[in-house]
Amino acid sequence: MATRRRAREMVLQLLYEADINPSRDTDASFAFLLARMQKRRKLAEFAAELLAGTLQHRADIDERLTALTTNWSLDRMAVIDRNILRLGGYEILFAGTPGSVAITEAISLANRYGDKNSPRFINGVLDRVLKRGHAPVKRLQTDTLSESGEAVP
Repeated sequence: MATRRRAREMVLQLLYEADINPSRDTDASFAFLLARMQKRRKLAEFAAELLAGTLQHRADIDERLTALTTNWSLDRMAVIDRNILRLGGYEILFAGTPGSVAITEAISLANRYGDKNSPRFINGVLDRVLKRGHAPVKRLQTDTLSESGEAVP
């Protein structure tokens, strides 16, 4: 049965694909979502909104994620983790999804598709996104520490 969680899984697949192959056709993406959502138009529309919104706000989300992650650049992250963070970040910052719901759903995706460390990593980063909200993006000196605990310029 198609659910919102399943819709998020499909969006994650398309975000992953867009990350690797950005030339995906929008109509093809919606057709894929509609087919996967068992022709349940409302769920397909929900998924399409998540996909379009995440892609539309990706640069802003990426900037925020970069500012909130320590010792990790986005390109160093696993592709699946990066895109779970983007989707969760979009839901928290732009979609109006309650933060606890967005984080729970992201952790569920991380449990299913990430590695053993993904759920904890996703939870920590999205918790910071939730706490900082729409505050101006600025990497704080205390946020950037080396592995030895020393501040990195």
